[in-house]
Amino acid sequence: MKKVLFFLLLTSLFYKGFTQEINRFNPDTIKTITLDSTVNIKAEKLNVETFIRKVMYDTSFYQSFRDMKRYSFIAENRIYSYDKKNKVDGKIYRKIRHNNSGPYKMEYLVKQDTGKIYKKNGKYQLYTVEMFDYIFMNAYNTDFVPNAPAADGKGGTNESYKDKLKTLIFNPGRPVKVPFIGSKTEIFSANMRQYYDYGFTSGTYLDSIPVYRFKVSVKPDLSSWTKDGIMIKELVTIFDKRNFNILGRYVDMKYSNMLFDFDVQMNIEMGYFGEDKLPTKITYQGNWDYPFKKEERASFLIVHKDYKLEKGK
Repeated sequence: MKKVLFFLLLTSLFYKGFTQEINRFNPDTIKTITLDSTVNIKAEKLNVETFIRKVMYDTSFYQSFRDMKRYSFIAENRIYSYDKKNKVDGKIYRKIRHNNSGPYKMEYLVKQDTGKIYKKNGKYQLYTVEMFDYIFMNAYNTDFVPNAPAADGKGGTNESYKDKLKTLIFNPGRPVKVPFIGSKTEIFSANMRQYYDYGFTSGTYLDSIPVYRFKVSVKPDLSSWTKDGIMIKELVTIFDKRNFNILGRYVDMKYSNMLFDFDVQMNIEMGYFGEDKLPTKITYQGNWDYPFKKEERASFLIVHKDYKLEKGK
């Protein structure tokens, strides 16, 4: 049960208390954009369904992670863990050179750990940190595959877990079979649409790229009881107007019941390097509480830079 629930925490930024310790090192995608007026739908020949289909079936977003194998680059990773008072009790900093000029090589330029990071057996104290280390600190080398299907629970616990995680990150809105969550991830289903507002605006990303911002958010006039039962509070996706590629994604999720409690957010941003679109920043803040287990609170900042396309790749 523990591993099944953790995937929810690995798709998003935390609890507002964390911002007291770290002053918004992880702005969401919205703040990277200068917005224009609301799009004239008739003139643009677009509608909400256009964006929904693209969010659910896009392949370019995870392809960007796969394309990193063709590049050498520098990754800087900062990870913080927190105590119950939201004070930092552990820090990890890694600066890594990923060299793909021949056989892949990874070189640690800086490697620093302070505080409560590891158990006596050498494993990470927090399972959240362990999974992020596997998935994102080594993202280009994980098994992201085209057209990843919704998880069906087959293939063993770990494989099923990774399938569910990939579905939530790369194809949000599709069903994910998780106990006690059910259809709460299907925010585009006929039943769930009554709880959400869907809309898009026009803007400029990174000062030069014309984009649409498609935002799904919980309706403000719902009762508190209804809002508490909705897991995905907000989903923002940034589309390049010129080719409809996805350049960014932000998700805010919060849910609580008798078995677990979590409040997490996550943001992924892309940038163009030549003809390729590659990840430039991944940010996460989140906390979760599970009976008989230590509460986990953590935040991450992962930055990729100095991409260099290698010959023959």
